[in-house]
Amino acid sequence: MSLLGVDIGTTGCKALIFNLEGKVLSSAYREYPLLYSKEGWIELDPERVWHNTKEAIKSAVEKVKKDKVKALSLSSLGEAVTPLGKKGETLARSIIGFDLRGRESALWWEKRVGKSSLFKITGMPLNNTYTINKILWWKKKRKEVFKKAKKFLCYEDFAIFRLGLPPTIDYSLAARTMAFDIKEKKWSRKILNLSGIDEDLLPEVKPSGEIVGELPSKVARELSLPAGVKVVTGGHDQPAGALGSGIIKEGIAIDATGTVECVTAAFKKPILNQKMLRYNFCCYPHVVKDMFVTLAFNFTGGSLLRWYRDVLGKEEVEEAKRRRKDAYEVIINKARKEPSALFVLPHFTTTGTPYFDPHSRGVILGLGLQTTKSDLIKAILEGITWEIKLNLELLSNAGVKISELRAIGGGAKSSLWLQLKADMYGKKILSLNTSEAACLGVALLAGAAIGEYNSLEEAVRTTIRVRKVFTPDLGRQKEYQERLKTYLKLYPLVKGLKPLNPRLKSGRKAMSTSLC
Repeated sequence: MSLLGVDIGTTGCKALIFNLEGKVLSSAYREYPLLYSKEGWIELDPERVWHNTKEAIKSAVEKVKKDKVKALSLSSLGEAVTPLGKKGETLARSIIGFDLRGRESALWWEKRVGKSSLFKITGMPLNNTYTINKILWWKKKRKEVFKKAKKFLCYEDFAIFRLGLPPTIDYSLAARTMAFDIKEKKWSRKILNLSGIDEDLLPEVKPSGEIVGELPSKVARELSLPAGVKVVTGGHDQPAGALGSGIIKEGIAIDATGTVECVTAAFKKPILNQKMLRYNFCCYPHVVKDMFVTLAFNFTGGSLLRWYRDVLGKEEVEEAKRRRKDAYEVIINKARKEPSALFVLPHFTTTGTPYFDPHSRGVILGLGLQTTKSDLIKAILEGITWEIKLNLELLSNAGVKISELRAIGGGAKSSLWLQLKADMYGKKILSLNTSEAACLGVALLAGAAIGEYNSLEEAVRTTIRVRKVFTPDLGRQKEYQERLKTYLKLYPLVKGLKPLNPRLKSGRKAMSTSLC
């Protein structure tokens, strides 16, 4: 028998089938585009997302018909929301989190409730990202959509609804709406009353890992699934990935390096102090019962290496083709062994935590005629890692203690980069036997829900293995700790140039960076 984990992401969906030991039996991936109909608007077509999700599931299932799927669960991007009419039809495109609509509502919340009070209820530092602000935009600006809507659904509950079951959202994804009381584990009556949004417009909320129902036979046939498949609540993609990396106790976090680099740390009791709020660290339920998570992230993660590849890395790309290697592997292996003389502030898109500053710009400091590609590549890796190092120190100051990080994503393929992380963070970095942590995490939730595992602890022990441990070089750690003082001066310098930054951006529309 097998378990199906589905991850509905921002630009594509994955469906993976695992056996009970965590081995991937088959997989499928389908892409869909982000849509930019107006400046600041970023949307998804929910019908296309669902069509491609069905295709991915069916494709994965048909590759392993011998191993019958017994249960499935879903991981989902956060915040994105879709209005549905009385017959279940979509009334508009999905507004995703970093769509700029909702800014007026964020200011309104600050005046009516205050950042601190909102944070204590919802665990979310106030900004326009969250689902409730997108719903309020429809209410104020597209009244015809709001009046027709019978449900506003995020993508986990939307997918469950399209699978023929009542729309159901888990605690972790519900929290990303900023309408959920993370202590009471239910929709916040105060938030909904103030917003004028009826609870009936939202999906039912259940814990992660709870059976919603059995897949209807008609839907099962459409997806090439056998009869009797159980559908189980999953989670927001970051905590789902944390479970799929074995993060089921305090003191351990995942460091996921993809386009965005994100650290997800887990703890037993909600941490809602002023330092968490000041640094823009959220706090919300983990997919593991009675645990919570926070996120620290840099929007310009691995995408900075992609920038190097596309702008400066023609030679490395051609070499990768000749040697049949991954271009990023070739680029990273050309980094100098010693620390770079350069400093890179990796704000080439916008910032993540702790600043949330859309006006900051990327910086390369220390360029000279003697600068080599080797210097620049190493400085890029260091810059990305510096930003997470800063976040780790601020998390520690706020009371979130992390002694070990587990690396996943594209960056986890490089031993050189993992050793650099260990040296700069001053913490153990573990590489794992899985690269699809979010899909594995929800598959484990599905397996535990139907009794194939006695507990999530047993599921983790059975499926997740540590490949290699990278420990800090104490001499190099001390050197990087000293160099951190210089790195921390870069952002204040850029912030001081704030009046100039919009001109830097408009001067080269294709590249939102400033090279100093």
